[in-house]
Amino acid sequence: MNEPNDIFHKYDIRGIYPKEINEEITYKIAKAVVFLTKSKKIVVGRDKRTSSDSLFKALTKGICEMGCDVIDVGYSTSPLFNYSVYNLKADAGIMITASHNDSRYNGFKITKKEAKPLKYSEIKNIKKNLNKKHIQKNKGKIYKKSIFDKYILDLTRYAKFNIKKKVVVDTGNGMGYMTVSKVFSKLNVDTTYLYKKIDQTYPNHLANPLKTQTLKDLQKKVREKKADFGVAFDGDCDRVGFVDEKGRIIPMDIMTAFLTKIVLNKKPNSKILYDLRSSKIVKETILKNKGKPIEYKIGHAFIKNKMYKTDIVFAGEVSGHYFFSEFYNCENPIYACLLIMNELDDHKLSKLIDPFRKYYKTKEINFKVKKPKKILDNIEKKYSFGKINKKDGIKIEFKDWWFNLRPSNTENLLRLNLEATTKKQMLEKEKDIKKIIKKYKT
Repeated sequence: MNEPNDIFHKYDIRGIYPKEINEEITYKIAKAVVFLTKSKKIVVGRDKRTSSDSLFKALTKGICEMGCDVIDVGYSTSPLFNYSVYNLKADAGIMITASHNDSRYNGFKITKKEAKPLKYSEIKNIKKNLNKKHIQKNKGKIYKKSIFDKYILDLTRYAKFNIKKKVVVDTGNGMGYMTVSKVFSKLNVDTTYLYKKIDQTYPNHLANPLKTQTLKDLQKKVREKKADFGVAFDGDCDRVGFVDEKGRIIPMDIMTAFLTKIVLNKKPNSKILYDLRSSKIVKETILKNKGKPIEYKIGHAFIKNKMYKTDIVFAGEVSGHYFFSEFYNCENPIYACLLIMNELDDHKLSKLIDPFRKYYKTKEINFKVKKPKKILDNIEKKYSFGKINKKDGIKIEFKDWWFNLRPSNTENLLRLNLEATTKKQMLEKEKDIKKIIKKYKT
């Protein structure tokens, strides 16, 4: 069988089952991971996709044949998996999941010690070593171990609110219900759940809060229940989206700004990271609250590795990843929920969020193109008088507007994000850039 070339991405390994991800390549990936990480003990978790159990068998077979033990933590969310890798002191970890992708997909999120994600160069090395011949060793063993209860207890300790909260939670038939329900049931929270049954064929809607159309049921239920806010998780529960008590969607970078204010109130003078698509209000909030802003490229693996190197206490990504030093620089959306609840005893969420809604920003706009470099070069020439940043694609800033145009890491697309001081200016600049892309897209 020819090995597929398009499953080895910058952040993880992911593809359609069984065409691209299957038991044969999973077995080879397992051996390559053990070989490259020199692991003696690997934590393995998995979601409940229809292919996950079968891939688990192939994965653990390959790991054990390399003389490495498997700690099977069972069905898991990605944050619980990361927590397990760190606390069980494993040499590495492999989470079987395709995150927010639909039911056709599956894949692997791979970490090293302390839940540190693999770099892209290390993912490419797995691909290079797929067909390496390994000397047969004494087989490793599979041990079942769970620290689920410890994880839930650790989370509940961060709840500091006194007044009962009313929350609507949409887990979208993903993995989130298994942890969210346990945490909230131990706290003073009146919770209404939408689509709580774990069914990763996603019969109601895709579990991806970045797609605002998936939040319609949540918005409606929040207004109906007169809840304090609503929250929606993605398939493996490492991303989260919020709506306020009026049912209004809170953009994920606006939530980064709000969480930044909370974090810096506890940890003044700390470093805060935000991805370069984020609204200007994020940097302004960091500076206003005596923090140190760090703008960085997109991608959870890049961000986590930067946090480890630079002593960053919090990071927010426009896709709804929120990373906290309290949880080993990994995403923890439930912790984000608790921080918000702690702020609501005497306030409505809308009143706390509205001051951050200062600018006008497009949604991320995608363009199918054949020659992305040609487009980026022409865009750079056209706007060369602005402040140019090439950390991820090209970002150009002006006094009252900015834009970022970057190639997708997973698809043949260019992605545009743009923000301006006024709505009229936003629409005009969006139109101008679309004209250039249209001119050079073929």
